Order: sequence, then C-alpha cells, then structure tokens
Amino acid sequence: MRVGVVGVQGDVAEHVAAVERAGDRRGLNVEGVAVRNAGVVPDCDALTLPGGESTTISRLLHRRDIAPEIVDHTAAGKPLFATCAGLIVVSRDARDNRVETLNLMDVTVDRNAFGRQRDSFEAHLDVTGLDEPFPAVFIRAPTVAEADSDVESLATIDGRPVAVREGPVVGTAFHPELTDDFRLHDLALLDPLTDDS
Repeated sequence: MRVGVVGVQGDVAEHVAAVERAGDRRGLNVEGVAVRNAGVVPDCDALTLPGGESTTISRLLHRRDIAPEIVDHTAAGKPLFATCAGLIVVSRDARDNRVETLNLMDVTVDRNAFGRQRDSFEAHLDVTGLDEPFPAVFIRAPTVAEADSDVESLATIDGRPVAVREGPVVGTAFHPELTDDFRLHDLALLDPLTDDS
C-alpha cells in the first residue's frame, strides 16, 4: 500500500511516520512517499496534503502540475487527508483570491480563524469514528465557515467544524502529525482502503 504525502511544504516526514505507524498497527505494509513533482500521485493508493502556507502550497501544486493529479485521484474515489492549510487548499472557497483552491470539498473556510502563531493551542476533541478524544494541535488554524449538506462534520470547537469529511476527502483544521496519535491517519487513509479490499 503506497501513501503519498504531498511534499511541497509542511510536515512531510511526520505524516510519513504517522501513516507507516498506522499501517504497522494493522499489520499492513504501508510505504509513505514524498510527492514533490508530477508523476508520483497516480501510483499512490491514498494521499495526505499537509499544512504550511496555503497560498504557497496552491501555487506550487499548480506550477508543478500536481494539482490535476490530486483532482483525478479523488475523482477515482481514492482517500485524501488534508490538514490545516491542506484543508484550505482542498476547499471550494478560501475567501482569499491568492489561494487557487482544488474545489474538492464543498466548504468555505476562514483562514487563521483562531488567531496568529502566538494563539496556538491544543484541545482534546471528540471525533466521529474514534473511541477516545484526539489531542489536536492548532497552529494558525482555519475553520469551516460554510459547508454543503453532503459534508459531514467529524469534530467541532465552539460549534465550528474543525474536522470534516466529504466522499473520500477528510480535512482537519489542526495538525494530527504533531502528536504521537496516528488514529486520524488510520481513519482517513487506511480505513477506506481496507474496507474496499
């Protein structure tokens, strides 16, 4: 099983480690690979789009011709896990013309909804599909401002969705890769693959 981590920016090594640990727990041979150029995504069973700076990520995805491959990947029903800025990039509307979104989730997001870097925080979230609360790390995090009825809210803070799912795409406003808890990588990436097998 091959899981690509889009590596134009963000915590690539941490996401690779999380998905490989999730595979180990299931007894699966999962290879995490960095995706920095076109041509890698078509060989991946699942993808992660990490955080970083959303305007830079969107620009590099299009410049390197990775963007259309990600769109084709999800159109084929393959899992995509987008975290923090990744959620902004996969949204329908980032409320910022500098971000060329992929329009893979029917959501509108507010960038930096919880404040700046100094306003970073951690929260234990009840997440649909997980038995115990998840230790979520929020750093300049977005939130979902509007969502179509097809979008399922998986977790909220003060009534605002911070983890959502639509079809094969799961998005979180926080950074699950910055914890030792890989359950969300399992839920978003491996669950769909093993259910289909």
